[in-house]
Amino acid sequence: MSLLSYLIFFAYAPALAFLWYFYHQDRLEPEPKRVVIGTFILGGSLSIAVAILLESILVPRWFTTIPALLPATFFYTALVAGLVEEPSKAIAIKYAYNTGNLFGIMDGVVYGVAAGLGFAATENLLYGLGYGLGVTIQRALLTPFAHATWSAIVGVGYGLKAEGKINSVLPYFTLAMLLHFLWDYFAFLSTVVPIYSILVWFLLFLNFLILRRLIILGKIEDMQRYWWYKLLGGRKW
Repeated sequence: MSLLSYLIFFAYAPALAFLWYFYHQDRLEPEPKRVVIGTFILGGSLSIAVAILLESILVPRWFTTIPALLPATFFYTALVAGLVEEPSKAIAIKYAYNTGNLFGIMDGVVYGVAAGLGFAATENLLYGLGYGLGVTIQRALLTPFAHATWSAIVGVGYGLKAEGKINSVLPYFTLAMLLHFLWDYFAFLSTVVPIYSILVWFLLFLNFLILRRLIILGKIEDMQRYWWYKLLGGRKW
């Protein structure tokens, strides 16, 4: 296999494995595969293209090369990443929302995860092209799971909005962007002071708990309307 083949494999194989797992968590009413895959593809193409464009404007290359400003640089770069990348991934989530298939908590998890995993997979490929295969392998499991969690939060917001339970998804965006910012900030700091890696692992565990809780809530919600689902034979109850 060529180097490019290895990069593609380690960038996309873990993300697709995660997608397969989370897709099958929605057992009561599985989502259309074409919409899920479309969300994944959009997350890994249009969403990341928009994010790269905006970040190249907001974080010029020279800004990250000034040693005296490193703490401020880390803070600013992490803040921009959170503020830019979560709305960019939401482009893919909004695609699913506009199809009428994103309805409820579990749907929000599935489509949010799909968007985040697509984004993370392409991001890991690009990192590998720039910094080598080792970087892609190092990021293969951690960043897809993190991006999936943050996007799942936003996806749940859209799912609740589709149900008419909330009027605004802003709080869900805010939480996702905050978690993203903290993850990036402490990851950057850990490259200079390794002890900060403890906080990165703590945030990873927190992301796991959040995503697990969202899945549990989604399953509870689906079971609560199980008989309506059986009687009406579809999602419009």
